[in-house]
Amino acid sequence: MVAQDMKSDAVMPPPKVLLIMREYVKPGKAGAIHEKSEAAFVNAVKAANWPTHYVALNSLSGRSRALFLMGYPSFEAWEKDNQATEKNAALNAALDKASVNDGELLSEYDQGVFTLDTENSLRAGDAVHARYLEISSYRIKPGHRKEWMDLVKIYHDTLEKAVPDAHWALYESYYGADNGGVYLVISPMKSLAEDDASMGDGKKLQEALGAEGMKHVGELTAACVESTQTNLFSMNPKMSYPAAEWIKADSFWAPKMETAGMKKPASGSAPKTESAAMKKPAAANQ
Repeated sequence: MVAQDMKSDAVMPPPKVLLIMREYVKPGKAGAIHEKSEAAFVNAVKAANWPTHYVALNSLSGRSRALFLMGYPSFEAWEKDNQATEKNAALNAALDKASVNDGELLSEYDQGVFTLDTENSLRAGDAVHARYLEISSYRIKPGHRKEWMDLVKIYHDTLEKAVPDAHWALYESYYGADNGGVYLVISPMKSLAEDDASMGDGKKLQEALGAEGMKHVGELTAACVESTQTNLFSMNPKMSYPAAEWIKADSFWAPKMETAGMKKPASGSAPKTESAAMKKPAAANQ
């Protein structure tokens, strides 16, 4: 996750407002082909020395897609970024040109806005040194938000004590096709060995809650959760625009870029967004 108000040591809480832009890539157009296309966007914001940064992810499960995450401390900050982008003619022109080329590679695109639930997030994790994000989406049945929040609190309070390594940031959908009923649980991971280590967490939860507690969890889940899905994504520094503090903290964020062939983008069309600087990302079922 990214934020505008980066700390000098590259350690910061998850952003309060999170934009996720989601691109579905056509078969055979992912990998190096998409990376070269995305380099045009990275070069454009670098040339403008733009203060808003973003992180790119590639799917390791589900449909082939890329996510682009942008964070803001407030909706007002997002508005100011949009307004500044609109006034920068050179940046707009570069982004529009890049969009033409990138649009040829995509089959679908959408964008969602999510807000952080600070109280129910747990040790949100180190995104700077992460190599993967596990994103779980929960669609809640209409009228059952109370049961959902009760369920979240049980998991939060129990795992806080029973599983010291458990960590996540909880986001609620705010704008987009799935606003008002979809929640994202985002967990950064430095290595997939963390997946191996977490396989016993369910048993620890059962031991901590006991039979009656687990029965209550099951009842709440059945009452409020309409559907759920968990997917794994890998960080892609070649398609990201990280802050200088991130690069200083971890050289992973400063890969060698191949930009050859980017001077003459192919003709085509690309989706427009509210802000040129935010040319892409996201929806609820990540």
